[in-house]
Amino acid sequence: MAHFKSFAVSLMLLSCLVATAKDKKKIALPADILQARTVLVVVDPDAGMAIQDPNANRAARDDVEKALIQWGRFTEAQDASNADLIITVRKGNGKIAQPTIGGIPTNNRPVVLQPTDSGGRVGGRVGNPPNIGDPPSTQTPVEGPHPQAEVGAALDMFAVYRGGRDAPLDYSAVWRYTAKNALRSPDVPAVEEFKKVIAEAEKELAAQP
Repeated sequence: MAHFKSFAVSLMLLSCLVATAKDKKKIALPADILQARTVLVVVDPDAGMAIQDPNANRAARDDVEKALIQWGRFTEAQDASNADLIITVRKGNGKIAQPTIGGIPTNNRPVVLQPTDSGGRVGGRVGNPPNIGDPPSTQTPVEGPHPQAEVGAALDMFAVYRGGRDAPLDYSAVWRYTAKNALRSPDVPAVEEFKKVIAEAEKELAAQP
């Protein structure tokens, strides 16, 4: 009998531990993130230009923008000053380390053209602040384009930051998704995962008393 009670207590403790583990894994987003309506997508400022695929990061940024437009939840901000959220993207190539070229502007683009199912979107953007993704235009030659080695960028990365403050990328990301082909077009799995986590957070918020 004593052995049975001991076994029952052990089961109860194990159940508590499992429940605690599930709670810790539960994903939730802050209320201000759920209220966000404008977003700016930029290439991760730490990402260089891949020698074998120089347009990979820019293409990933464009694909993410298109997926967000099709979602319809957010309006695209033209610069960081009016963006509720800043999303950074970085394309992986399956390698732990790869040679790239750093110091090259990847987010400065005077004209934006994004085809969508509703007909497309055309707009203008005269660059972004340097701390959002591009090196300053006043760089000296030493600080300009230069070879570098990127380590640990094997997988695609998608990170969400709060906007509306100085140097937003200096803060911790609110949500991050890293996976193989996370930025793959046309489905862009990272955006699909972001949709899911927002839906879960809104469900949790609605269930609160």
